[in-house]
Amino acid sequence: MSLPERSFEAPAPVRRHSDGLAPLPGNRSNVEIVLDLSRLLSRVLHPSPTGVDRVELAYARTLKRLVPERLRYAALHPMGIYGRLSAAGVDAFLDHTERRWEMLGNDETAIAAHRFGLAQCWALRPQPVSRPSGRRVLLQVSPHHLDRSATVARKLQREQARFVCLVHDIIPVSHPEYARPNGRARHDRRLATIEAFADGILANSQATLDSLVHHPGFRFRQRPARVAHLGVDLRRKEPAPGTVRPPYFVCVATIEPRKNHLLLLNIWRSIVEAVGPHQAPQLLLVGRRGWENENVIDMLERCPSLRGVVHELPRLADAELRGLLQGARALLMPSFAEGFGLPVAEALAAGVPVLASDIPAHREAGGTVPDYIDPIDGAGWRTAILAYQAPANPRRFAQLERIAGWQPVTWRQHVETALSLIEEVAGPC
Repeated sequence: MSLPERSFEAPAPVRRHSDGLAPLPGNRSNVEIVLDLSRLLSRVLHPSPTGVDRVELAYARTLKRLVPERLRYAALHPMGIYGRLSAAGVDAFLDHTERRWEMLGNDETAIAAHRFGLAQCWALRPQPVSRPSGRRVLLQVSPHHLDRSATVARKLQREQARFVCLVHDIIPVSHPEYARPNGRARHDRRLATIEAFADGILANSQATLDSLVHHPGFRFRQRPARVAHLGVDLRRKEPAPGTVRPPYFVCVATIEPRKNHLLLLNIWRSIVEAVGPHQAPQLLLVGRRGWENENVIDMLERCPSLRGVVHELPRLADAELRGLLQGARALLMPSFAEGFGLPVAEALAAGVPVLASDIPAHREAGGTVPDYIDPIDGAGWRTAILAYQAPANPRRFAQLERIAGWQPVTWRQHVETALSLIEEVAGPC
């Protein structure tokens, strides 16, 4: 049995504005917001971020700009202790983390990563949690440790706070065939924790909220909810002057079954066999190897037709990724399932055309701008890729015209929606 529609509220319309640095005007709320940074701290050894890592950092930065006087930081420390984090220490940690993501990528050595990790774990050692003097809400925007309900219960007891969660997707439950081994069981535990403790739910897309509320086998109690599409970093990086590259396409995704890399590899093999390796466009796969990928890995490592044409780029610095994306004929996103599809919005914000699978999350991310293709329509994907190979092709040019009138959601808009949910959850003064 699913919840009635009236128990979940659609996001209020938001005004388009710039991501300025000024706090919210006239903001007189007294709700103390405790942002859980457990995910970022747990990833301290990794110089390249996941999408969830980026979201947690964006929240820290945006909340600091909008509500600095009400923001506190906390984390379940890698040593297993929950506590508050020094604001100055968090600021330094975020600065270092952004610089690593922006410039290092594959260039960071393991020794340097461990030195950084040890230094940050010491600087951000857990501190005592003070008693609340008024309304307090603990905000968690990652799934980190949600599979441990007792841990969540203890931290909420220490904070004496209401609890708001951002849900990115329920793919391991709705599509268990694409999950890691035991992935569904772990996500079932996360959903049980949300059901038991969350006073408000924030979803990154209507597709995610619908799947959460209406999935058979789950019965979620009524509580406030909002949909807030993820924000986009509007920075661009133009290709270096004088750089000449053959036509290429980019796919930004961890190599895992639901991302549908096998479709692209089979298309590229057919193109190479038809026109030869020198006339075929290049395919750049940006993302690390994940799980359950035997067929994909076999093609990458053993298919002669793909050598020198398909390139794996597992850990790129952000600056390099933006440069590559800017020069691509299109971003390719043939996924079978997504929670939102942030790379779609990021590519469009950079002025880069997108070919995406026709799934609800992608349509929410890209609106009417991308060309959408069924993820099992190999012939349709091949036709579109060959059309987009020519920069002045009418089909590609038409999308560029659509991009000119498209605006992304900013992180400020996203976080303002979260703040409205926090106010509702916190209750009256």
